[in-house]
Amino acid sequence: MKPKVQIKAYRNLSQIVTLIDAYQKDGRNLKADDLTILENASIVFDDEKILWFGLERDFPDEYKTVEKTYFLEGKILTPEIVDSHTHIIFGGDRSFEYSMRLNGASYEQLAAAGGGIIHTVEATNKLSAAKLFELAKTRIETIHSYGVGTIEIKSGYALTYEKELELSTIIHDLKLFFAPTVQIKNTFMAAHAVPPQFKDKSMNSGSSCSGGKINSNEYLKQVVIPLLEELAKKKIIDVVDIFHEENYFSTEDVVLLFDKAKSLGIPTKIHADEFNNNGGAKLATEYASLSADHLLATDKDGIKALANSQTVATLLPGTGLFLGKKSASARDFLDAGVKVSIASDYNPGSCHCDNVILLASIAAPLYKMNLAEVWAAITLNAAHALDLRNQGVIDKGFASRFSLFNAKNINYITYNWGKNFSFANL
Repeated sequence: MKPKVQIKAYRNLSQIVTLIDAYQKDGRNLKADDLTILENASIVFDDEKILWFGLERDFPDEYKTVEKTYFLEGKILTPEIVDSHTHIIFGGDRSFEYSMRLNGASYEQLAAAGGGIIHTVEATNKLSAAKLFELAKTRIETIHSYGVGTIEIKSGYALTYEKELELSTIIHDLKLFFAPTVQIKNTFMAAHAVPPQFKDKSMNSGSSCSGGKINSNEYLKQVVIPLLEELAKKKIIDVVDIFHEENYFSTEDVVLLFDKAKSLGIPTKIHADEFNNNGGAKLATEYASLSADHLLATDKDGIKALANSQTVATLLPGTGLFLGKKSASARDFLDAGVKVSIASDYNPGSCHCDNVILLASIAAPLYKMNLAEVWAAITLNAAHALDLRNQGVIDKGFASRFSLFNAKNINYITYNWGKNFSFANL
């Protein structure tokens, strides 16, 4: 017997930030008033979709007897906050590395001290699946406490067939555990770095790297692609990602992996143009990737390609700040008509910050973004970066995925950096 549909009503909210105008513009070229705010407003919804929303004075008689009715004066409702780029499943920490960097250590000195991705790989491989699940569970609970309802989680801190399979399986288990309260997207990123066993000074191909030349192509063929094929059969991953960068994975590698993902019907994302302009943004558009992320070094051709595509440019302001590097040229993307999102890039090495709302608030003046651009970047466009086309806007028929805040208006949230206004959904 099909369970009875439960209808809820949130009434007399101080504001509903609908983003309807932003949605109608496809999240591009937004003006401040594209937030499309309703004052003293109400909303009616069931577990799947929005049934009605509007001004409280226009509240329909047919919903006045809804049993689950909540009067929420002094609260505001927005489309659900989405963090579309995280690396939260890992062991160990790299606080020593961060302190060394602040104290002036070079990349070579950090590597000699055991820092970098491989440090996290070693720490992760030492932990059991149960321990990794519990660590990630606690991190998700903290992120959700800020008002974030959708989280993308990448694998990539194991770099062996067996352990990467375990990581993807843990993310799947977390997805089931938190559903439907927190929506998790499972991104396969075994192509995060090349493990030491695929580096050899005697090799004649590949890029130079600490420890010798790398053979990223062989790592893809021997580990990443066979595992992708197995995970595709299990149907537990949502997206495939790769770190396209010198000393990591080449354009040839991306083509190899993305062609395989395409044949399996799995969408792609890409870490692109972070340190060098490698044409990663343009490459992402050629594969209709959901997003291209980082983009610190993307040139005009890459920006133009993104503007003429549905690929979202995901900017990660915390990473540049954490590493003491330059920020992305956000206004160039925004003014060109690119769909821009902001994500945390929460990870142990290059951005140990789990609060995407805080990072978006900091990014607003850093990137010279108006409020509609900021909020679309962590709701509407961030949802599209995960292929979630039925959320990110408050409108009839769209998914009933919201974030509630204990604030009298939307200005308070981006004004009060780091203060948590989240109000748990009822």
